[in-house]
Amino acid sequence: MRSPLDPDAMLDVTLSAICARNQYTRDPAPVIAELTAAAGGRDDVLARAAGIWAGYFDGAETRALAAALRALPGAERWVTEGRRRRGIPRHGAPIPRP
Repeated sequence: MRSPLDPDAMLDVTLSAICARNQYTRDPAPVIAELTAAAGGRDDVLARAAGIWAGYFDGAETRALAAALRALPGAERWVTEGRRRRGIPRHGAPIPRP
């Protein structure tokens, strides 16, 4: 069965999963190499995924990876979008209090 996702969306999911799997790394160089290889020359998708991930997940525990992601060409312009998404309140069904 073929995926219903657009190839760019599939690549974005793959790149985001690599970031999530390595979010606590203290040595981001191998992660950046893995991301670059997985992107397969799609630097536009890599920049978007990296910038959004860095903006959304930047924190004390993820600072090394987030800084390395922001340094990728074109990623910095997407960091604001990641921060905006982090600020959106979670939604879902209300949990009744006992």
